Amino acid sequence: MNLSVLPGTMSVLKLDPSKAIPKWALENKNFVSITYTDEELSIVCAEEVVPSHVENIEISNEWRCIKVEGPLDFSLTGVLSSLASPLAEAKISIFAISTYNTDYLLVKSDTLEQTLQILSEHGHSVI
Repeated sequence: MNLSVLPGTMSVLKLDPSKAIPKWALENKNFVSITYTDEELSIVCAEEVVPSHVENIEISNEWRCIKVEGPLDFSLTGVLSSLASPLAEAKISIFAISTYNTDYLLVKSDTLEQTLQILSEHGHSVI
């Protein structure tokens, strides 16, 4: 798989699902992921757009986003596994997001270089 690293750091946020999507979450549209469930509203967005004082939000900062260059065919199998398995062996936590076209893998900023090294060793190309 060909991989690229998106610029900047990302935040992963958990909000009350009864709340509206905050406008600031949509300010940087390089990458935004929004998921509603009956338990939460999850948002992944650029860290730079998250206000310094937000109430009733759980937040995890300092994530970097790795994109699997696509589009990927739905018949492909094992794409996420080929990324996640070697990282799990190395004890690197991931946050995975899939879209219609491709997959994204978020890792903490301090593990990015190690992550890219491991993925390269397992046959993936970072472009």
